Amino acid sequence: FKIGICQLAVTPDKERNIQHARKAIEEAAQKGAQLVVLPEIWNSPYSNDGFPVYAEDIDAGHDASPSTAMLSEVSSRLKITVVGGSIPERCGDKLYNTCCVFGTDGKLKAKHRKIHLFDIDIPGKITFMESKTLTAGETPTIVDTVHADVGRIGVGICYDIRFQELAMIYASRGAHLLCYPGAFNMTTGPLHWELLQRASCSSTNFFFLLFCMQGCG
Repeated sequence: FKIGICQLAVTPDKERNIQHARKAIEEAAQKGAQLVVLPEIWNSPYSNDGFPVYAEDIDAGHDASPSTAMLSEVSSRLKITVVGGSIPERCGDKLYNTCCVFGTDGKLKAKHRKIHLFDIDIPGKITFMESKTLTAGETPTIVDTVHADVGRIGVGICYDIRFQELAMIYASRGAHLLCYPGAFNMTTGPLHWELLQRASCSSTNFFFLLFCMQGCG
């Protein structure tokens, strides 16, 4: 089967980001993709200031979560499986970095909350602390796509790939494919993301490991 990887450049305009993502998904499906993957935090600027402003109540759906409402509609209309990158999720008084997977019927198949938050401080280069605003998820996420026939998918988000144990858990639970939507910066990203992909694949014997990044051509 064909897989569409939608690399998206994000703007401060949420509605524009949603429409851009919709168009990218539609173009991938037109080219025969049965599984389409979006990048991490595709509906919002990637910042601690932005997360609370752009966060959506995914469980409430519809007007409370226009980003996932679009993913549900387009997956149902095009009869494809969508790994919806991630968006900031509001749940009560907490914020999460959350990936939603929609099946060919438009229904939410799974919701993965980023387990390993990206906290880093390299003097003179980059300082970013996701934990200032986001709460870590606690549960590995596997999606079965029996009717769509795109296999058993293990889901992680960006920095989750740094921890090989997650990939090993997915392998032990019969995953055929790993999807890690990401938004790596250009300071630390080039140092390790390609190496970590190879390490995860070689140690778990996956057929595919997808790493969809934000802002790349």
